[in-house]
Amino acid sequence: MAEKSKYEELFYKRKNAWKTLGDKGMEETNVFCEEYKEFLDLSKTEREFLDNTVELLDKLGFISLKNAFETGQKIHPGDKVYYVGGKKSIIISIVGKESIHKGINMVGTHIDSPRLDLKPIPLYEEMELAYLKTHYYGGVRKYQWLSIPLAIHGTIIKKDGSEVKISIGESDSDPVFIIPDLLPHLAKEQNGKKLGEAFPGESLNILTGSIPFEDEDIKQTVKLKVLQYLNREYGITEKDFINSEIQVVPALKARDIGFDRSLIGSYAHDDRVCSYAALRAILSAGMGEKTTLCYLADKEEIGSVGNTGAQSDMLEYFTAMLLDLTEEKSSDVQLKHVMYNSTMLSGDVNAAYDPAFKNVYEKNNSVFLGKGVGIAKYTGARGKGGASDASAELMYKITNLLDEKGIVWQVGELGKIDEGGGGTIAKFAAKLGIEVLDIGVPLLGMHSPYEVASKVDIIMCYKAYEAFFKSV
Repeated sequence: MAEKSKYEELFYKRKNAWKTLGDKGMEETNVFCEEYKEFLDLSKTEREFLDNTVELLDKLGFISLKNAFETGQKIHPGDKVYYVGGKKSIIISIVGKESIHKGINMVGTHIDSPRLDLKPIPLYEEMELAYLKTHYYGGVRKYQWLSIPLAIHGTIIKKDGSEVKISIGESDSDPVFIIPDLLPHLAKEQNGKKLGEAFPGESLNILTGSIPFEDEDIKQTVKLKVLQYLNREYGITEKDFINSEIQVVPALKARDIGFDRSLIGSYAHDDRVCSYAALRAILSAGMGEKTTLCYLADKEEIGSVGNTGAQSDMLEYFTAMLLDLTEEKSSDVQLKHVMYNSTMLSGDVNAAYDPAFKNVYEKNNSVFLGKGVGIAKYTGARGKGGASDASAELMYKITNLLDEKGIVWQVGELGKIDEGGGGTIAKFAAKLGIEVLDIGVPLLGMHSPYEVASKVDIIMCYKAYEAFFKSV
């Protein structure tokens, strides 16, 4: 038996994370995931996620770093600060005992998700039916958005400068919206097309009304009826759509999946599951030797662009302000020195092996549901195009840390090499000199309106981030 045990140790084997929990761990997992589901249902957009995060931080005594910088307020070890970028991204930090020059332990994630955005002038009428025109955001499979209940969320700035928030379709008493699909009886031509061509983006129009306004002299009477409702309920006109950010998302709640309730189905696990885990982890880790930082970015699904995406200089700006308020000297060189001494876990989901579509996965190098948090040494497409590729030293540092803490992990790629690929914010952090490793939750149905994650992988992700925040 001893020889067999020694022999077995030569292999890398994935563990079933459920078998490691015990009764206490099972209870902790269920409580954490119930809280996650509740937060997820309240955070269908990046603005809502940010608003709920700021509300939580304010209750916990965090202060605005921007306000501190503008007033010259010094920051000391143990101080808890945050900075909001463009109302759609946020950086959270707890100052550690060591000098920031020795580096920061960072977890970077993103809080935007694939969805449908309303066009600037979206409302139109066709054959006495009112529709809203959309422009899809991120890597969606368009057919998945047909014939499912949809909700409308967003922010509108009215002519007088006041802000109106809209959320329609989440309450049981609310109406929902839909993009009707073509019936199979008349789909012969559509069935003959390639999947990517059968559902053009311009056909993703949301049905919103059918009752006409009672005035035969007015054209587009159904459209007018909808505008009348919007004006009565929210005080807006059609022109106000131009000054808005309105998103269409699935009107579906996060729910347990399976007889054993081991999985969670929800819209926007990508990447709010890693974002929530990172948020909870920095709060539970508290002050440590090193300064910790949680970066919840926007626009990852469309390339991390804009002033709220990870390609902006928001992370550098935040760190420069932090340096200025904690150290006697700060300069461009010192800022770069901090970045080159820092390490980031890039929190993003990975594609879990799906037996129904196993031809696109390489089983030996895939991540699986229930096998713990997933590590991706590198991302990118085909020949590692657009990749961030972690060093052997960083892989050792993180995997050894997880082993020491009893956190179940696995390693894998996003499918077979020539099938496609994907990226995260990791390469943008790496460009700053930060050492980066991708680590997050495996998903089934990634980018679909209802993705699937394992509860045990979620708790392992949270524990991995917490352990990293506490590490030196």
